[in-house]
Amino acid sequence: MNTSKKLIPQDGIAGLKENFSQDALSGFLVFLLALPLSLGIAKASDFPAIMGLVTAMIGGVFVSMIAGSPLTIKGPAAGLIVIVAGAVAELGHGDVSLGWKLALGAVVVAGVIQILFGLIKMGSLVNFFPLSAVHGMLAAIGLIIISKQLHILLGINPVNEAGKPLVEPFELIEKLPDTFGHLDKNATIVGLISLLIVFLWPRIKQPLLKKIPAPVIVLLVAIPLAKYLSLKQLVHFDKSFIETLNVNVDFSGFSQTGTFIKYVIMFALVGSLEALLTVKAIDMLDPWHRKSNANKDLMAVGTGNILAGVLGGLPMISEVARSSSNVANGARTRWANFFHGVFILGFLFLNLQFSDLIPTPALAAMLIGVGYRLASPKEFGLMAKIGKEQLMVFCVTIFVTLATDLLVGIAAGIVTELISQYFFGAPLESMFKAHTSLRGNNLKVAGSAVFSNWLGIKRKLDSIPNTEKAVIDLSACNFVDHTVIDNLHHLKRDFENEGGNLTIIGLEELRPATNSNHEHAALKRSREKRVSLKHAKENLHQS
Repeated sequence: MNTSKKLIPQDGIAGLKENFSQDALSGFLVFLLALPLSLGIAKASDFPAIMGLVTAMIGGVFVSMIAGSPLTIKGPAAGLIVIVAGAVAELGHGDVSLGWKLALGAVVVAGVIQILFGLIKMGSLVNFFPLSAVHGMLAAIGLIIISKQLHILLGINPVNEAGKPLVEPFELIEKLPDTFGHLDKNATIVGLISLLIVFLWPRIKQPLLKKIPAPVIVLLVAIPLAKYLSLKQLVHFDKSFIETLNVNVDFSGFSQTGTFIKYVIMFALVGSLEALLTVKAIDMLDPWHRKSNANKDLMAVGTGNILAGVLGGLPMISEVARSSSNVANGARTRWANFFHGVFILGFLFLNLQFSDLIPTPALAAMLIGVGYRLASPKEFGLMAKIGKEQLMVFCVTIFVTLATDLLVGIAAGIVTELISQYFFGAPLESMFKAHTSLRGNNLKVAGSAVFSNWLGIKRKLDSIPNTEKAVIDLSACNFVDHTVIDNLHHLKRDFENEGGNLTIIGLEELRPATNSNHEHAALKRSREKRVSLKHAKENLHQS
């Protein structure tokens, strides 16, 4: 049953008064989750640990007030660890301190680009990428995180022959036998116990205990254990929060034109994509089915990244784990994100050297848990169920990302998807241009309905209010890909949530592109029944 619109929580000061207790409680619980994760993400990114908290604080205290989504939590994300660490290593040429400041310049420029993305309404950018390639990118990020953090869990920070930290995933994997042979016994004990907590705590059935985030339990166990073992691998704040405000952003990375531009693009593109995917996912979890303003949210994240870069912090996104926890904790408005930021700000002022107690193997265990969720075996199984071609796109994206970088990896996934579409009968002419006809609330599509022409189809559908009855006719299509099928399912739900109805016709004439019974599997027309695009276009505007 849909929640009545009259019950939708108010925004602004009225919303603060109305929902203070729920949002403050959720903000505190998210703070408990964000504290160790932000420290761990910063350390894994080769930034000073305190900078993870600086970004989380900015995302809560400042960005929450201008964000376009009411329930997402803004802060540093594990999904950007690979890019940030790569920027520090490449721009600094092994000098971590210099690399950090040069990376900040790229973060600031990327923030400006994200604001431009929002101004030119590129919030729909998330709809352009094939879902399997996006999932492949996230899985690759998960594997890269695991490949690095396994070494840290065992008390080793792997370096190459020149003494520089290893960042390439295949090199890190190749180095694992050596790390196992030289592991630090005490660090390994702390790391493995922390890892057990990360994976076993969520399985606890007791509702009250489940409210406590696993990272908090990890710290409660790992800190005294590390003290007992006299562990030396501890997080350390080199500067107080006030001292961090004197960071000088270095834009001289512009002199390394190609490298600098590459990381600006990756921060802007991958950060925006992850942020938009999170907004889309959290909208689906919102009990009041509020629809976020994706373009406004992009501008808010861009503004936050400029401020974070100036203050020395990590790039931020709308982070999915903390955001979904926020919803589960009963948050009602943007004030929950604000409170989470206020609690972090308080910790920054009153940390009392608490960071010197946190063992890095425990943070590594938390990040391995994050990486595992991104690259879970279930993801591979889901792709295989949806279709063999989707599994292929997924795996190609992963492999190329591991071998090169995220931009090349996502590009390889897109190309693989386009090749498979052509093979399954999508006319080349309709791959990037949607051939449509809109009469009243009836939309006809000819040729193909695929991720690369979805924006044109979606633009026409957006002109129909979700409160009305609409029909999308795909009977003149030879191929409808997995991304469009998935998007249509979500769009159908959006119509139903607002009292309207979206009817999809024409799919009954198509069959799964591969031997898949999944409801979101790509569909194709048999070769002998394929519709001529020329003929379909001629008939498109006929009633």
